[in-house]
Amino acid sequence: MKKIMVTGSNGQIGVELVPYLRKTYGAENVLATARKKVPGPVSEGGPFEMLDVRDGNAVAALIDKMKIDTIYHLAGVLSATGEGDPQMAWDTNMNGLYVMLEAARPRGCALMFPSSIAAFGPGTPTKNTPQDTIQRPSTMYGVTKVAGELLCDYYHLKYKMDTRGLRYPGLISYEALPGGGTTDYAVHIYYDAVAKGKYTSFIGKGSFMDMMYMPDALEATVKLMEADPSKLKHRSAFNVSGMSFDPEGIAASIKKVITTFELSYEVDPVRQGIANSWPDSLDCSAAKEEWGFDPKFDLDAMTRDMLVKVREKQKA
Repeated sequence: MKKIMVTGSNGQIGVELVPYLRKTYGAENVLATARKKVPGPVSEGGPFEMLDVRDGNAVAALIDKMKIDTIYHLAGVLSATGEGDPQMAWDTNMNGLYVMLEAARPRGCALMFPSSIAAFGPGTPTKNTPQDTIQRPSTMYGVTKVAGELLCDYYHLKYKMDTRGLRYPGLISYEALPGGGTTDYAVHIYYDAVAKGKYTSFIGKGSFMDMMYMPDALEATVKLMEADPSKLKHRSAFNVSGMSFDPEGIAASIKKVITTFELSYEVDPVRQGIANSWPDSLDCSAAKEEWGFDPKFDLDAMTRDMLVKVREKQKA
């Protein structure tokens, strides 16, 4: 049975990936780590340790203590937060990744790296963005994702290390609110739809971005790590997406359930500028061909499920 470490376990992905992995591999085989201990399933449902991923000695000690063979390295600073403090974003995202790779390399651990659509930039083709294309991002977050992809590829080529990764789109979930990303509006809109019947978007009209519902993201993440390595050509940077929509599109989907829902706009120039630099839609054919990526949720199916789950969560 695999012995797994997850960093950044309190983040939007981690709070759902940790229980998902524990259900799949056994709670005792999944070590959750984060800089803070937060009450809940992550810290209470199995092994948990506080960890700064930039501390190489601490990382190595935990890998040895738990006999870790697979690392899901989720710790990082997101796009909008990163533009507020680019130095912190570089330190956490790049130095943290380097420390994890250096600790994992001599111990033979596989490592999953979460890249992002932020790895693209204004010069990237926006429609059906190819798997292999121009990557010149205009944010520090994007810069760290491109550098991370290349660094993971280097460790595979140089040291034969088993590095793998996904370019996540915006991820939508009812379990935890996102923390400083440009696509955050696509989560907040559901909460406000249920609580207020209306939402004010910080992303402007006609701004298409790729998105994916968290159940599809969790399945894709584990499916990639379980895939036959001989079939992986792209390794650390697979395009994945479940859907692409703009604020009007998600509002129209919500109106099919909440007919009185209203959408307005108060555009945030920083996040709008970031959104404008990202693709409208992704070509995910490499992920489908190399390891069978197959998302189940489209926009309307996700909306129906999100509204039910958000109502349940707000009543609890």
